[in-house]
Formats: sequence, C-alpha cells, structure tokens
Amino acid sequence: MARTHGDVVVHTVPALSDNYIFILEHQKRNQVAVIDPSESKPVVDRLEDLGLSLDCILNTHHHYDHTDGNLALKDRYDCKVFGFSGDSSRIPGITHHLSEGSEFHFGDELVEVLETPGHTTGHISFYFPRSKIAFVGDTLFVMGCGRLFEGSPQQMHASLQKLATTLPADTTVYCAHEYTMSNAKFAITVDSGNQALADRFREIESLRSQKLKTVPTTMEAELKTNPFLRCGDGDLKRCIGMAGDAEEVEVFRRVRQLKDNF
Repeated sequence: MARTHGDVVVHTVPALSDNYIFILEHQKRNQVAVIDPSESKPVVDRLEDLGLSLDCILNTHHHYDHTDGNLALKDRYDCKVFGFSGDSSRIPGITHHLSEGSEFHFGDELVEVLETPGHTTGHISFYFPRSKIAFVGDTLFVMGCGRLFEGSPQQMHASLQKLATTLPADTTVYCAHEYTMSNAKFAITVDSGNQALADRFREIESLRSQKLKTVPTTMEAELKTNPFLRCGDGDLKRCIGMAGDAEEVEVFRRVRQLKDNF
C-alpha cells in the first residue's frame, strides 16, 4: 500500500484495530520518516521489507495509539522525534519541539507545521506543500473529525477551518484511523440532501465491503461531503433543526454532540 507524491512515497501500515501508520520515503535524498507509530513492530517489519532505515518520527499528538512505538524505534534507529513543544512531557523521546509556523525539511521538501487543537490541546498537523500532502492525525477524518477529549468546540471548529483554508482542494489528506463507514452512516443523517455525500456513501460502502481502505482522502472531497466542514450550509442547518443564521461554531457544536451520541 504505497502512493507516490512527487519525490515522496507514502507507505500505509495498518496497526492495532483501526490505526494507520505512515512511512514516508524521500526517494532522491534517501530519507525516511514515520508518522504516528502506534506500535514499533509493524514499522520495523515494513522498513526491513523495504530495505530502509529511519531518520525521524513525526507525532501529531500525545495519545498512546500514536506514540507507543516512539522509544523502541528511537532506540533501534537512533532517530529524531518531532512533536508539539507544549507536549514535551507527554511525547516519548521528543527531540525537536514544534509549534504553529515551525518549518523543517524532509529531504529537500519543506514541511509546514499547523497547530490544530481540539482532539487534544496540543495537536499539530504536517503539510508538505510541494508534494501536496498533509498528515492530520485525529483532527480531520474522512467525513468526520476527532472527538473533543481535551479541546473545545471553538478550538476544533477553528482547526478544521484552518485546514480548509490552508490546504488547497487538491491536497491529499492522510488521517490516522479507519473510521469512515461509521462517519458516513452518521453524515447521511445530518446532511441528507447532499447528493455528493449520497454518491460517496455508496463508494465507501463498496470499498469497506471489500475490506479496502478509504484513506487517504482529498480536501476537495471533504469540503463537499464532511458535515464538520459544512457548518455554514443552509441545508445541513435545516436538517439538524437549526436556524439559517445560526453561527457556524454552534452548528459544529450540535453536529459533534449528535455524532457523540450516534
């Protein structure tokens, strides 16, 4: 399971029950990164299959199902660990501290750091503008968004809007879990008049019936079918019983509450 984006190849590694770990291989500069290693063994196995070593770990947030592989991988490969500066005490093995506006290079590719809190207070996303790829952890899912474990509806709504306005529509978006079928079943209940969503629901249903993955997605697809990115849409507001002039953050709060109880 690999996709090529310019000079960067993304290898998707399933882990735990529904996690995805992403191994990034910069073909020209022979550099390798892993994003959100929930466990070390699947990463080591894939790296050995590919004949690769490991230069760095990129963590979107501190939860164990994104960081439990950090220390074993750091010990084995003597690699760097990048994470949010405010979560230094919660990200195992962190060596490089990042915040909004931080930039670093993967090979010769610039990587931009976006603070996207909501799921946790210290969540970040990684954007590779030249390759047009983004790794958004548990902030944005295919037709969904992360639960608010630490952050507020205002924070998550602002984070999603930041992604929507920062990432061009043709950006390929990698999220960290296979939650899509559940998200799709919910989305259709709050945005039932959305034909693009209805069409995509059938596509997702077909993929999952064959046990095929639905990640990555694109910003264009999410803007059209993800209810958490459509909180300004009048039809969605009517579907959930809110007035047309309701503020987007209040619509988001309501949609998130409905999803939490779905």
